[in-house]
Amino acid sequence: MTAATLDPSGSVAAVPGRSAARPVRGLTFPGVLRSEWIKTWSLRSTVWSLGIAIVLMTGTTALVAWGGSTDPVAGELSAAELIGPGGYFAQLVLAVLGVLTITGEYSTGQIRSTVVAVPRRIPALAAKAIVLAVVAALTTLVGVVTATIAGMPFHDGLGVTLDLSDGETLRLLGGMPLYVAGIALLGFAIGALVRSSPGALGIVLGLLLVVEQVVAAIPLAFFDRLEPLLPSNAGSRLVMTQANVDALNAASVGVDLGPWQGFGVLLTWVAVLLVLAAVLLRRRDA
Repeated sequence: MTAATLDPSGSVAAVPGRSAARPVRGLTFPGVLRSEWIKTWSLRSTVWSLGIAIVLMTGTTALVAWGGSTDPVAGELSAAELIGPGGYFAQLVLAVLGVLTITGEYSTGQIRSTVVAVPRRIPALAAKAIVLAVVAALTTLVGVVTATIAGMPFHDGLGVTLDLSDGETLRLLGGMPLYVAGIALLGFAIGALVRSSPGALGIVLGLLLVVEQVVAAIPLAFFDRLEPLLPSNAGSRLVMTQANVDALNAASVGVDLGPWQGFGVLLTWVAVLLVLAAVLLRRRDA
């Protein structure tokens, strides 16, 4: 008697000594998504990263609100703007998580099991990206809620109110999960291209922390036009007040981006890098 098993190509093979079984179909995309979801939550680095992101958002907002309420010369901030500094730290944590989501599989060799289970490879990459985006967005949303609550005791001292009927307030609060998820996907795409955790982390953190500042400091027209189009500079407009966006546009040379246009630029970076990563994933050995 023989039993049918599934080889990496999706065909049915026989195993001597066992009764015959019905053919088993290959993984569907929802199945790949579910496996990536389980894989993501099975990693301790995921839980730690998400917990740190929420704590940083909450703690930083509380400190900013407390400091502003006790400093008579502190700049004016809206209630929604208080979460901005915490969101800045959260984006760095989740960018690192985005890198490790893919490079960790290469460092452990688990990527070979992944491509055996999903021979076409691209669905696995897409599933990882989707799961990462959802996890990053939901985590940041929790951070926005806890940070907003943490800042409320200081609203009277700051002279601000949280008006959820205001369109700009909703954009600032609701845009933060979208922006941080975009930065996490940027880290993921770079990690998929580089395949090395140290190399990808150096590129991502260098891009977010160093390159944009260096470009801004070079007094040449080309760099003046390039600066607003860099990923974080463009995407962060989604979580800026319209007054700050207008000030940036007034200071830039030939580039006028609104909040959602800036977010679109960030997504364009992510899309281009993910397409390149998908092409290389199909062509290179795992």
